[in-house]
Amino acid sequence: MINPLLYTLLFLKASLFSTGGFSNLPSLHQDLLARRWANEVDFSQSIAIGQISPGPNGLWVICLGYFTYGVLGACCALLAITVPPLLVLVVARSYRYIERWPRSQGIMRGVSVAVIGLLLTVIWTILHQPIVDWKGWLIAMGAFGLALSRKLNVVMILALGGLVGYFLYR
Repeated sequence: MINPLLYTLLFLKASLFSTGGFSNLPSLHQDLLARRWANEVDFSQSIAIGQISPGPNGLWVICLGYFTYGVLGACCALLAITVPPLLVLVVARSYRYIERWPRSQGIMRGVSVAVIGLLLTVIWTILHQPIVDWKGWLIAMGAFGLALSRKLNVVMILALGGLVGYFLYR
């Protein structure tokens, strides 16, 4: 059974220690899978919906909340991703004082590098699941190459991945 307060706090923690978009993915992935409140399919579907939906990339979290805990989960996720930007407004008000701290730039660089490391860890973990075979690797590498080229829209890459998956897994 999901504890709504703990559920919201996990999403809030992930949002507080992220830099937007998919940077809260590693924390949510680790916490929700450890408690068996989500599975890999929930993450895959919510990320796919978040990519094809208009608006900010971070809205995938609301889909994840819905898939894992229904309407209440979506509301908890929405609350959790809304509070940190409001806190940023408070910090922005006092930015003149914070920017004078000599270590503030070093702190931000350290946090950014840590987020990249966590994202790579999650990618590594997902790709080494038993459900990912050589065909999955082929699709993932093709999508990665197309994304690096920046010549195709994300929606087109997803559509091509789905089409290739249809023919490979038939």
